[in-house]
Amino acid sequence: MNRKIKLIWDFRGTAAAKTAEHHEKHLKEYIVMEKVPLKITGVQHVNDVFSLAFMVVLEDQMIAHRDALKPHRGEVWTD
Repeated sequence: MNRKIKLIWDFRGTAAAKTAEHHEKHLKEYIVMEKVPLKITGVQHVNDVFSLAFMVVLEDQMIAHRDALKPHRGEVWTD
């Protein structure tokens, strides 16, 4: 079974929410350009000064995407 991995970019500060939303746009562009099979992205606003953007990839492709995109961290994605 090929697990799904959530690649995460953390943003802090008063502009965190807008920065995370903008970053998600670039993740969507990357998905189209690189023909990534999963099209799962999102933004989570944790509080006023902490937001994150994420993209979900297949585990067997994670290293290539990690090296290309340099996420801050990752975790197993559960639907």
